[in-house]
Amino acid sequence: MDAFVSLIHGFGVLADPMNIVYMCVGVVLGVLIGVLPGLGGANGVAILLPLTFSMSPTAAIIMLSSIYWGALFGGAITSVLFNIPGEPWSVATTFDGHPMAQQGKADEALTAAFTSSFIGALLAVVVITFLAPVVAGFALRFGPAEFFAVQLLTFCSFVGMGRESPFKVLAAMTLGFALAAVGLDSVTGQLRMTFGTVELMRGFDFLIAVIGLFGIGEILLTMEEGLSFRGKSTTITLRSVMNTWIRLPRFWITYLRSAAVGCWLGITPGGATPASFMSYGLARRFSKNPGDFGKGEIEGVVAPETAAHAAGTSALLPMLTLGIPGSPTAAVMLGGLLIWGLQPGPMLFIEQKDFVWGLIASMYLSNVVGFLIVLTTVPLWASILRIPFSIIAPVIIVLCCIGAYTVHNAFLDVVIMLFFGIIGYAFKKLHYPLAPLVLALVLGDMAESSFRQSMLISQGDMSIFWSNWLVGSICGLAMIMLFWPLITLLLDKMRGGGGRLSPGGA
Repeated sequence: MDAFVSLIHGFGVLADPMNIVYMCVGVVLGVLIGVLPGLGGANGVAILLPLTFSMSPTAAIIMLSSIYWGALFGGAITSVLFNIPGEPWSVATTFDGHPMAQQGKADEALTAAFTSSFIGALLAVVVITFLAPVVAGFALRFGPAEFFAVQLLTFCSFVGMGRESPFKVLAAMTLGFALAAVGLDSVTGQLRMTFGTVELMRGFDFLIAVIGLFGIGEILLTMEEGLSFRGKSTTITLRSVMNTWIRLPRFWITYLRSAAVGCWLGITPGGATPASFMSYGLARRFSKNPGDFGKGEIEGVVAPETAAHAAGTSALLPMLTLGIPGSPTAAVMLGGLLIWGLQPGPMLFIEQKDFVWGLIASMYLSNVVGFLIVLTTVPLWASILRIPFSIIAPVIIVLCCIGAYTVHNAFLDVVIMLFFGIIGYAFKKLHYPLAPLVLALVLGDMAESSFRQSMLISQGDMSIFWSNWLVGSICGLAMIMLFWPLITLLLDKMRGGGGRLSPGGA
């Protein structure tokens, strides 16, 4: 009841007309950032952060968070229409979203994506509103071993539940781990695989790699196959929206499961990208038609979008309650709070009640505004297809180069992006999956750091990974997912053997 009363107070804070204006501007800018390859929620918030220094902390955080929500929505547009993820967490959406667009169902795919994004974010905001003290207390129990167990669970689920050959998945993931190891060893301080290049001390930035792997790689492949843009144009009509909404309630279990995965990985934190991959794998594993995934299955759009938005939204919970950012964007927002003189933590809910509950109330309203904006502006983004490919391809390459350069303001990043573009092109030509490489690249450093910290704490004793019920259950679930194909094979053989005994005995 106290949370509900505080939320009503937050809506009162949000009623300031200027806060509404900042929220709407932030959502529009966020959608634009999400659509353009090379930019992302973290980049957009970081670039626009200096513009908020003259605002009040409440107005500033509302605008910055709205940029984030808009970016989450916008990433699905290019994933479905162009097969180029506008955001890293939109990669899984391309698996079925773009095939649906190729089948003339782009309106259904986009409606399902936007609706799922809205539902995932809404459920996560409810968690933030009513379960903040409980979740914050639970997250405090996580040490290095628990963090590694969650990351191990993500890797194993992708190997065991992926739709590609386990060998190809492991090969791609191994390359991702190798690339993630480049740079300065955070534990020993030694340089690894830098080859005497000072610029490589910081390693390969995940955003630069994603821009190259998907943006440049897709453009190179399209140029080879012919100068014809393979995107699909669409308009979303009220009839198509209603028809899609009639179908979506049948996936209520997928919504709840994906939201739970997203909230878990957003709070722990795992991140929106692994959450979308894991939810896609779980949806395929528990689907009645797993063979349809990758060919235009609407559930393959529902699962990753729900999880990504749930993870992206719930990542703000540990930032506000513990001062621990659950995502890169949350880390940028944390920096903004410190600049504004606010100290995240439990006391923030007491000392800055207007700020906290105004932000939480804006999460509800900005998701509604973002949902309506993307539904009504898709034709504007689809109109890009009227531009000849010979013009749009160089424009996309230039945008990718600008996005890569702005990460560290270094020309080497543009070269690295092109290098990853060639890798992406080769992977697509050889039919190797890119998603495991991306997953290993983004989580490799975190997993290595958590593992080594765990080994230092236990003095090399591996039993730390089943030393308590929490870490033990997560690691056990990881092993089940890793060997799930063998488990299902054995179960099928047992069923087949039972079925063959019957005719023989008759």
